[in-house]
Amino acid sequence: MNLVIFVVLALLVVLQPALAQSPYAGMQRRSIKALSDNQIADLEAGRGMGLALAAELNGYPGPSHVVELAEQLKLSSDQKERIQRLFDAMRAEALPLGKKLLAEETLLDNAFASRSITPEALRETTEQIGATQARLRNVHLQYHLKTVQILSADQVKRYAELRGYASGAPAHHHRH
Repeated sequence: MNLVIFVVLALLVVLQPALAQSPYAGMQRRSIKALSDNQIADLEAGRGMGLALAAELNGYPGPSHVVELAEQLKLSSDQKERIQRLFDAMRAEALPLGKKLLAEETLLDNAFASRSITPEALRETTEQIGATQARLRNVHLQYHLKTVQILSADQVKRYAELRGYASGAPAHHHRH
């Protein structure tokens, strides 16, 4: 029995540094501490970064993925053109907002890094970041609303299956 207690205690001593490590360890080397490399790349490319999950996971496909799945969804040439136009318009709106958000996050990060942040600057910067995030999210969600109006109910159902949401997306009224 003493051997078991000794082994457990020895393991605890050996594992203690790993157990105490923060889940944030390593993130201090990020260029913008609050954003991962993937998030930065998504913002720079005009991608949704998960901002439209409320639409996506409730049966409102996004133009980006519909363009990718055009063949499997059997889109008509008219649908392809309309969805591509939506995608291009969405990207044109999202890109400058993504760049603005990156600049705002960089400003916040630099203010903390330089120890120059003040309560007033913090309030102003975080309000700006929040407003930009809201505008960017609205852009992505709006284009999900527009995309679903171009697709048939069968195409929306097939989209859900292709994306792995086969447990059933809610039914919606569609216009063509």
